[in-house]
Amino acid sequence: MAYMSQEGYDKLVAQLHELEAVERPKASAAIAEAADKGDLSENSEYDAAKEAQAHLEAKINNIKLTIAQAKIVDTSRLSTEEVQIMSKVEMTNLATKKKMTYTIVSESEADLKKGKISIHTPIAQGLLNKKVGDIAEIKIPRGTIRLQIDKISIGE
Repeated sequence: MAYMSQEGYDKLVAQLHELEAVERPKASAAIAEAADKGDLSENSEYDAAKEAQAHLEAKINNIKLTIAQAKIVDTSRLSTEEVQIMSKVEMTNLATKKKMTYTIVSESEADLKKGKISIHTPIAQGLLNKKVGDIAEIKIPRGTIRLQIDKISIGE
């Protein structure tokens, strides 16, 4: 099951529509155009178009699966007592004293530039179920970091 916000779900549905209504016909047209160029056994353009179509279909199927498994989180029922999916967590790295804020979201909604990290990342996993004032010790590729939870709110 993939927990996500209504916004994340709506974006996935829009992306699926775009892929099916716009990208799929483009891929079919590219295959037809390449096929018109003659002998298919030595037609690299045709092979490339078929491969691009296969990647597109795989992407469409993955999005359909995610949508089918989606469970939209009702943010009005979430608690700020402890860190969970959709929590916006403000914390301090105890080694560097640097403040940071992340919102924990589903894999499909993750966007580091917007401060949204996947629930499957080591940092998110280390923060889950922690409360304000707790210190999370999290193993990352460069070692272990210690993060103090300063504030928990509901992410947008």
